[in-house]
Amino acid sequence: MTLIDGRAISKAILETVTADVEALRAAGTTPTLAIVVPTDDEATAWYVRSIVRAAERVGITARQIDLHGTTAPELITELAALSADPGVHGIICQTPLPKGVTLDQIGQHIAPAKDVDGANPESLGRLAAGLPAFAPATAQAVVEILQREQVPLAGADVVVVGRSNVVGKPAALLLLAENATVTICHSRTRDLAAHTRQGEVLVAAVGRAKMLGADHVRPGAVVIDVGTNPTEDGGLVGDVDTEAVESVAAAITPVPGGVGPVTTALLLRNVVTAARG
Repeated sequence: MTLIDGRAISKAILETVTADVEALRAAGTTPTLAIVVPTDDEATAWYVRSIVRAAERVGITARQIDLHGTTAPELITELAALSADPGVHGIICQTPLPKGVTLDQIGQHIAPAKDVDGANPESLGRLAAGLPAFAPATAQAVVEILQREQVPLAGADVVVVGRSNVVGKPAALLLLAENATVTICHSRTRDLAAHTRQGEVLVAAVGRAKMLGADHVRPGAVVIDVGTNPTEDGGLVGDVDTEAVESVAAAITPVPGGVGPVTTALLLRNVVTAARG
């Protein structure tokens, strides 16, 4: 079984992003990403720091807006102001959000042209209609990895486990756009393994540690493990039991080091796209 090197894919993407940023800056535009942080959650803080560092390395300006303890109206006002600011090209809003507020509600206040992580429901609707839109970067990463690994998608049977608006649904739409035959499974799917074993490609995005084992994987399948589940010792494991499937799958993305680095790289690539207008 091959472990797919997400860090190497990320590096290749970021080399192109760096060159594109240099060209934009030479033409008088500095791509700028606004990161709205309405929480003091430590895991979120770590992720934001990693985005800021990556942005700085490629020449993108990252503006972190800390709104710890904010209310929903204050958050909406900030997102609307950033959406109207011509000096900001991309906007993301981190979770967790204030109590009683959903990302769908907040995402509506991010201008679609700056919605570089696909949080606005309008972006998902445009994606479903086959119109230009930013997809969530994690969903994009699924397809990007498969393409860079030269996995044939046209006509392929692909099974996506998970139906969230952040990964499952947009990933399925992006795979459909590549002419794959896509099955979406979820928590109420009967005999899950019978469905997942049909997949030449299996995308695990359910958010449950090591939920999928050898009996879920078709021999020779390529597995994209989107899960990032914390362990008691401070590590991360995916939704797939990698050790259990190593004698069955042809290739899998590791956790960490698989989908995550590619997601960050694509987020920054989206900022460049937005800056180009």
